[in-house]
Amino acid sequence: MVYLCLRREKRRPGNAGRSAPYPGRVQRVAYDMLDLCLRQRRFRVAVADMVRMDRGCRLPLPAEIPSRIIVKKIFRLKLLAGIAYICIINKTIISNYMANEAKTSQIFRRLLKAKGYYDDKTVAIEEQQSDNKRINKLLQNASKSGLGKGFPDFIITCSRFPDLIIVVECKADTKRHESETKESYRDYAVDGALLYASFLSKEYDVIAIGFSGENDSLTELTHYLQLQEEAEYHKYFHDGELLDFDSYHNGLMQSNYKFNQDFKKLIAYTKEVNEELHEKKIKERLRALLISGILIALKNDRFKAEYRSYETTETLVRNLYNSIKAELEATDVPDKNKHSLIKGYEFILTNASINNPSAESKKYLTDLISNCDERINGFMITHRYIDTVSQFYVEFLRYANNDKGLGIVLTPPHITELFCELAEIDKDSVVIDNCAGTGGFLVSAMKRMLEDADGDIATETNIKRNQLVGIEYDDEIYTLLISNMIVHRDGKTNITNGDCFEIDVEAIRRKFHPTVGLLNPPYKNKGKGTEELEFVLNNLSMLEKGGKCVAIMPISCVNDTTGKSYALKRKILEHHTLEAVLSLPEELFYNSKVNTVTCAVVITAHVPYNENKSKKTWFGYCRNDGFVKRKNRGRIDDNHVWNDIKKQWVEAYINREVIPEFSLMRRVTAKEEWCAEAYLETRYDRLTQEDFFETVRNFYLFNMKNAGHTEEPEEEVL
Repeated sequence: MVYLCLRREKRRPGNAGRSAPYPGRVQRVAYDMLDLCLRQRRFRVAVADMVRMDRGCRLPLPAEIPSRIIVKKIFRLKLLAGIAYICIINKTIISNYMANEAKTSQIFRRLLKAKGYYDDKTVAIEEQQSDNKRINKLLQNASKSGLGKGFPDFIITCSRFPDLIIVVECKADTKRHESETKESYRDYAVDGALLYASFLSKEYDVIAIGFSGENDSLTELTHYLQLQEEAEYHKYFHDGELLDFDSYHNGLMQSNYKFNQDFKKLIAYTKEVNEELHEKKIKERLRALLISGILIALKNDRFKAEYRSYETTETLVRNLYNSIKAELEATDVPDKNKHSLIKGYEFILTNASINNPSAESKKYLTDLISNCDERINGFMITHRYIDTVSQFYVEFLRYANNDKGLGIVLTPPHITELFCELAEIDKDSVVIDNCAGTGGFLVSAMKRMLEDADGDIATETNIKRNQLVGIEYDDEIYTLLISNMIVHRDGKTNITNGDCFEIDVEAIRRKFHPTVGLLNPPYKNKGKGTEELEFVLNNLSMLEKGGKCVAIMPISCVNDTTGKSYALKRKILEHHTLEAVLSLPEELFYNSKVNTVTCAVVITAHVPYNENKSKKTWFGYCRNDGFVKRKNRGRIDDNHVWNDIKKQWVEAYINREVIPEFSLMRRVTAKEEWCAEAYLETRYDRLTQEDFFETVRNFYLFNMKNAGHTEEPEEEVL
């Protein structure tokens, strides 16, 4: 049987000239049969005798030689007739092998049927082959033996989700379910599925499933996830249960792995578009406005449907501006602010680069709008309520230094989400940010509140209309803030353009009754400017009694024991309660090229700390968030560990856990430093030479930066 199948496979049209001697599906079956037989000593001896008689050479037979090596040797020698004879001798083994594998596959088919796969017309299920040219091309070298094509037992695709593919590999024996190394591709179900995933992940997100067992009640099913263009795979989804295709897709879209992958692509696009706009000689301060304006215009259904058909640059630009204007006029932003908002986008009508009448410039603008729709809106549809606009602002200004000159340092998204959890925000919270920036804290708060609303339309509407309050002083950033809230579909009603110190604090408390304050105040520039703690006290003054304020600021603000900072610290303790101080990662603002070392403070409003003599503050040494620096990508969660770290930090704070070398409880005064480092005991016996070198390196780089050298070598994954 093997002999005839292999001869037939060898003579198939199109096989001539291929590197593999007998590529194709039949070869795989023959390989599996031979591998199974070669595990028997008598079969190995028979093959060795055949080789010696036919070729005059010896074949290695020791048990430690993997059978797949011998199989390759046999195929190279093309001893087909002898192999066929020996396979016939071992026909019982082969027939049992085929029957058992078929039984396992049949069980899996029943699982597919129960989950509705065969009833869904958008789902295609292929077994050990594929009519998809794209899949065939990717699997052309995926044979478990390393020779020619290879196909998993099941390939499952869905036309509604063309970038996701499921591959399934079956084994009859549950002992052959998964190896420790995941590299025994021929012998284990999971290992084989991961092999095929490694090839398909060049163009797909792949869910690799290993399935084993011959009895419906005694089967094993394990999932792994390998994302497109990534070498690593991850354990994901619950073992033992097959899900329907939609559940797999939804689970993938909600995973931290997918968010990190898509966020990296977004950051890459910010760099790409920044370089393009630089070449077009569009000034840094206008680039973020242009992108935000395009995103607003794309909310206009008519513009989105027609912009590709406009014949001239003039027509395209005029309709772009008019669509922005129409969307802004339709908002419930106070009329006094609408005029300045619209005026902020008038540069689109006059900028020489944008209005260049050449066909090339018109094509570039059209492509830019299309890319913004596909790559930015696409990201925001998948990952709702992420402060996307600020990522462009950071990238566009990181070399211009304009943001640092203003003292503006935008908070990374993972920190805004952390603060929402520290403040324990829910659907009933009323959140105020008196230094709103581009809206990072408000967007993250809205996300958490809407999730807690759990689809209740009335609650969601009230959250957007009445429970998000923002104040921003800078006109340009205020425009970006409003655009950010617009592209995230509301939450802009109570955003004010003004000075938080001139706002009627009592009027805000009476109207909104804020329960949570979040802020990242402007940082002083070379010692000049308003003290950061002044902004914190301003935020606290707007909160209801018992409300929580969570703020990020330079750690020097809470460590100073003299001067203005000392006086402000004393004021905080006299009128409010210092609940916690978290020392944050030293290079948190690396992507903005800002070197400030920061901390987070959690304060309960209008409950005096000094009146409760037994009250202690929780101090956490939260320096390691798991983020790493990567060349051309900045500081990212490349190892997918942030969610676990965040959970540990939040639980330690909520439960006021005392953990050696990480956290402690202590009562403090304004004359003391407010940071964990001042009180944690150092275990010198645990210090290593690597710790010493790392400390010296960081000190050297710190001195270089302060001397005016701002560039730092970035780490790269090789």
